[in-house]
Amino acid sequence: MADYFVLEGGDAGARRDSRPKWSFWSLCAALSGMCAIALGAYGAHLYSPDDADFLRVFHTANYYHLFHTLLLAFSPFTRRPNFIGVLCVFGILLFSGSCYVSAIMEDKKYGWGAPFGGFCFIGAWTLLAF
Repeated sequence: MADYFVLEGGDAGARRDSRPKWSFWSLCAALSGMCAIALGAYGAHLYSPDDADFLRVFHTANYYHLFHTLLLAFSPFTRRPNFIGVLCVFGILLFSGSCYVSAIMEDKKYGWGAPFGGFCFIGAWTLLAF
């Protein structure tokens, strides 16, 4: 955890700066957030499936995508940032990604990744306790 902090000044009494250094996971969170917002706009304004159930699937995918992007952004502040970051990214890709594809293609067979992504999300949240 010490490598996430930068010392201000050179003397021994300097206080630690509480801002984390740039993180790979911060970049991933920024890109994921941009995609979540863009897909949300698409879902709200342009997406109109024949079956209304797929609209609900799309909105669920977007909700989980955006919510877990926040966990991804918070991951550099945790004890296990790499594990939580990896699980969040895989969860977003598998859960939200398969739900997006399933909704856009209007075919439930593309939703095979959702359970695996859900387990990744559960694992990421569980790691916050350890």
